[in-house]
Amino acid sequence: MAISSAEGMELQDPKMNGALPGNAVEQEHEGFLPSHSPSPGRKPAQFMDQFEGKTSFGMSVFNLSNAIMGSGILGLAYAMAHTGILLFLALLLCIALLSSYSIHLLLTCAGVVGIRAYEQLGQRALGPAGKVVVAAVICLHNVGAMSSYLFIIKSELPLVIATFLDMDPEGDWFLKGNLLIIIVSVLIILPLALMRHLGYLGYTSGLSLTCMLFFLISVIYKKFQLGCTVGHNGTAVESKSSPSLPIHGLNTSCEAQMFTADSQMFYTVPIMAFAFVCHPEVLPIYTELCRPSKRRMQAVANVSIGAMFCMYGLTATFGYLTFYSSVEAEMLHMYSQHDLLILCVRLAVLLAVTLTVPVVLFPIRRALQQLLFPSKAFSWPRHVAIALILLVLVNVLVICVPTIRDIFGVIGSTSAPSLIFILPSIFYLRIVPSEVEPLYSWPKIQALCFGVLGVLFMAISLGFMFANWATGQSHVSGH
Repeated sequence: MAISSAEGMELQDPKMNGALPGNAVEQEHEGFLPSHSPSPGRKPAQFMDQFEGKTSFGMSVFNLSNAIMGSGILGLAYAMAHTGILLFLALLLCIALLSSYSIHLLLTCAGVVGIRAYEQLGQRALGPAGKVVVAAVICLHNVGAMSSYLFIIKSELPLVIATFLDMDPEGDWFLKGNLLIIIVSVLIILPLALMRHLGYLGYTSGLSLTCMLFFLISVIYKKFQLGCTVGHNGTAVESKSSPSLPIHGLNTSCEAQMFTADSQMFYTVPIMAFAFVCHPEVLPIYTELCRPSKRRMQAVANVSIGAMFCMYGLTATFGYLTFYSSVEAEMLHMYSQHDLLILCVRLAVLLAVTLTVPVVLFPIRRALQQLLFPSKAFSWPRHVAIALILLVLVNVLVICVPTIRDIFGVIGSTSAPSLIFILPSIFYLRIVPSEVEPLYSWPKIQALCFGVLGVLFMAISLGFMFANWATGQSHVSGH
């Protein structure tokens, strides 16, 4: 995610606001565009920020994977229930491939102009208004992501503490979710968010990924332990609408749907898109990557996206095959809170999302820095103040928003297509010179179609979502 060190390295080069000299453009094209093959011994292309990255390939994969894999993983079984197994996996693969392609567009544009800041690419492509739009979209998306993570802490942490203490989660004041997210924000998230370099969070990202891997293994194990008629197993699965009654069978037929479609499907596609958005973090991670090159950073992205595709597919499949059509948007609510393994899973997920929040906060701070203080050197008071304001804002939002699915749906329908589809395609069309790629060349036609697909994705998803809200169907099945 955005590197706070990059906050202090503003691009002072006068070429930033105008066209690069012809020889500079040519030199950068040679290193980054596929139409030119760099010689084996040449050095990586130079960027205006002149920042020397020290983060290893593995740590970069950890950071980017952690940026990709967030709270969206908890909603994927719900998405599969409303699309069917095969349709879901096909859509998930398409979104993974499209995310990789959009990162390719971003890295190509970064190489052409020598800029590794998303906001500055917006300015180069669309002028000052582009910088504002990009910063606003990044802030919207990452505030939504932070909110979804804190929402999980708000809903799960009281259950975990109450189970440990054998108490009623609705009882004492210290079991109130709103209070607990404030405590976690102050004691854990804020200190990590105050780190100056993103690379330091590689270790916490690795721990976060390990926790989510444990979550996946547990979901698979529970599928085989619970079977279909869960009421006869050692662990009962509790219905949120009737917490005192275990659900027997969940789906009376226990038949998995390969293909299905309903009004809720238009929530599920945004959930999948939301689950793959890591684009605000790509360029900051690129900045801190040791021996940076377009090919090396693309490899980081491909490994991260591939690993998350496998984890997403397995989690969704086994979660769906456990609960079938009764699965909720937040899958952990389907399990009994008294099961020891599920208690450990809840702890692991809580740790994972807590450690992800500081990584998500970096790009917002970077965007605000680029937008409000573009010529200022790094300042600790400003660095701390922005983090504090963001955490206060997100805590207030989480306290007020009733369900996590609304966060997934709205953010997935607006900022996700903007970051994955629309902005990278606009950058490519505007930044890559016509001498290198003519307007009617296949790469630019691809980029144009890519952007149009994003607009259609946004319009259709928002249209059906608003229609559901208008007809009162937005809380079907207890959501």
